[in-house]
Amino acid sequence: MSKKLRPVLIGTLGAASVAALVITTPAFSSAAPAPAPVAGASVLAAGDLSAPAKKEIAMKLVSSAENSSLDWKAQYKYIEDIGDGRGYTAGIIGFCSGTGDMLELVEAYTNSVPDNPLAKYLPALRKVNGTDSHAGLGSAFESAWKQAAATSAFQTAQNNERDRVYFNPSVSQGKSDGLSNLGQFAYYDAIVMHGPGDSSDSFGGIRKAAMKKAKTPAQGGDETTYLKAFFAARKVIMKQEEAHADTSRVDTEQLKFLNDGNFDLHTPLKWKVYGDSYTIN
Repeated sequence: MSKKLRPVLIGTLGAASVAALVITTPAFSSAAPAPAPVAGASVLAAGDLSAPAKKEIAMKLVSSAENSSLDWKAQYKYIEDIGDGRGYTAGIIGFCSGTGDMLELVEAYTNSVPDNPLAKYLPALRKVNGTDSHAGLGSAFESAWKQAAATSAFQTAQNNERDRVYFNPSVSQGKSDGLSNLGQFAYYDAIVMHGPGDSSDSFGGIRKAAMKKAKTPAQGGDETTYLKAFFAARKVIMKQEEAHADTSRVDTEQLKFLNDGNFDLHTPLKWKVYGDSYTIN
């Protein structure tokens, strides 16, 4: 997104790779299925990050790392090529022209509002999907994005796609794993950066690696132990790309909350990302 590069999900973007990556369903695959609770095990009651107040906190936490700002709603109009091989990155969750989610967003928006500033760019978005090309887009598309972002209809479309592809699946998986609000947020932040999927560098792969080291609360494990394993697995992936070698969004944000025992993400919250300090009262 705007200030910090997200990892390239598909390396050298190609049609075949994108076909495998295309984010069309909120369900995670069976590579690391949600475990059934162990009989007689003590399972922590899952939190509910989708509660309005907690969801607002989650949006601000992600925005602090992705946009260096707590004002996540200011990002509807954001659009930029950050040079990560994904073409344009835009909007509140970093929809990308090279990975399919920007195309799906504009298609959904056009289905609900046919006469919109972005509709005429759908053919170009389909052609550049899987590449970092700006062909048929460019400054005119950037202006159209900002024009659309001033409307409640496009803001709603962004919210809906964020929830469908990223927020709802990660929170649902977190609840299935018996995780608290903090644990559900750790999943959400990871899927925002690494994307859904089963490859080792995706959310599903990170979760699978963590589960090899520790049991989830739903399996009778301790949440602190499990989340530390999840953070460790995620940091391995982050450090594989120079742009993400700084793991402070884990170390001085999520791990800080964990060490403070703040599983509920109750306020006030104080943390740092990339050396910048933030507070939610």
